[in-house]
Amino acid sequence: MSEITNEYMMEMLGKSKNYTIVLLKEGPNTEITGVDQLIWEHARGNFELRAKGLLSIVCPVTEENIVKGVGIFNADKESVKAIMDEDPSMLKYKF
Repeated sequence: MSEITNEYMMEMLGKSKNYTIVLLKEGPNTEITGVDQLIWEHARGNFELRAKGLLSIVCPVTEENIVKGVGIFNADKESVKAIMDEDPSMLKYKF
């Protein structure tokens, strides 16, 4: 393994980006009619966001847990908030 020098670190830090992490938690409307279709369309929206380069990583959480998903966005907090506010599945999840 090569040595990680201060110069290398400074170069890499200069190339780093800011990301916004979103944790989706189960909300109060998990039993509403049509929730499965809502989640399906949420997933479609995730693919669209990935295609646009806005959603770098998306991780559904399938085990029993309060957290239901993790998203890492290549966007600032305000932009991500606007994206999430337009997502119809936020009826099911809290942001």
